Amino acid sequence: MKKFLVTLTALLALTFSGLAVAKDYKAGDIMIKQPWARATLGQMKNGASFLTLHNMGAEDDKLVAATGSAAKRIELHSHTMVDGVMKMREVEGGIPVAAQSMVELKPGSFHIMLMGLEAPLKEGEMFPLTLTFEKAGNVDIMVHIEKGGAMKKTDDHSNH
Repeated sequence: MKKFLVTLTALLALTFSGLAVAKDYKAGDIMIKQPWARATLGQMKNGASFLTLHNMGAEDDKLVAATGSAAKRIELHSHTMVDGVMKMREVEGGIPVAAQSMVELKPGSFHIMLMGLEAPLKEGEMFPLTLTFEKAGNVDIMVHIEKGGAMKKTDDHSNH
C-alpha cells in the first residue's frame, strides 16, 4: 500500500507540474497558447517572450500592450529587413489578430521584448505578464522559461 501511495503521489505531481507549464489562457475570443521565453545567458539585460494567439471570434482584434514586473520596459516588437539587415522594431499600433486566425509570436518575428530585466531569466522558472487586447481586454499569464537559445517551446517537460 505504501508503494502504491508513493507512486500515486509521484504521478499526480508530474501531472500537475505539466499542467502548470502547458496552461493556455483566454481573453474574450482570444486563446493565448504556450507562453515562453528564453533563459538569459551571462549578463544579458534584455530578453523576449513568445506565444501563439488564436482569435476564435468573428471580429478582428489586436494585442496592444504587454506589462509586467520582469523588466523595466516591455514592448511589442517585430523583426524587419532594412537594406538587407535584420532589425528589431517596436510595433506601432499593436499586433493584429484577424478573426478566425492565429498569430505566432516567435524568434525572428513578432515577440514581446523585455528590456532592463530585473533578474536573469532562469530555465525552468516562470514570470507573470499582463496582455492587453483592443477588444478582448486584459489577461494575466505565466511565461515559462526555456533553455537559452531555444527556438520554440518544448513540450517534453524533461527539465521539471
